[in-house]
Amino acid sequence: MSEPFVGEIRQFPYSFAPHNFAYCAGQLMPIQQNTALFSLLGVNYGGNGTSNFGLPNLQGRAMMHQGDGPGLTPRVVGEAEGAATVSLIQTEMPVHSHLMTVKAAGATKVTGSGSGSYLSISLLPTNAQQPAYNNTTTGLVPLASTMLGMAGGGGAHENRQPFLVIPFCIALFGMFPSRN
Repeated sequence: MSEPFVGEIRQFPYSFAPHNFAYCAGQLMPIQQNTALFSLLGVNYGGNGTSNFGLPNLQGRAMMHQGDGPGLTPRVVGEAEGAATVSLIQTEMPVHSHLMTVKAAGATKVTGSGSGSYLSISLLPTNAQQPAYNNTTTGLVPLASTMLGMAGGGGAHENRQPFLVIPFCIALFGMFPSRN
């Protein structure tokens, strides 16, 4: 591994931060022991700027470049956006129920059972090795609306991209990047 630039962020597949790196987990660092890194990051990620400064917090986040472009909103260094879950408002997803129907198949009445019918999917053998499902709509019975419960109503839902957990680490020491 080549010597990193101070403040360079890399991903490592280890359960620890390598030597001279720290996790990007938003922790506060003392300025006195990390003057080069503080001169690059400042207080963009937290801290008071007199005795400490914050490292970026990339836990559960995706990185995005600063700046803007045609049709895009501007982004600044250290800005955190998004949410792991989102609650929908009433106009987006009003409270509602789902209707479910099932096929009621006749059966020989068993002592103590109700009407002598049971819920089923009828199998019609097309050949000995692969039965076919009877998908006709005859004999469908609606279940009570209380069987499935209510949906919507401001409940939160998952909002994250698919992900693979590999921690981000920032170089505490190394070559100081030149400004061209």
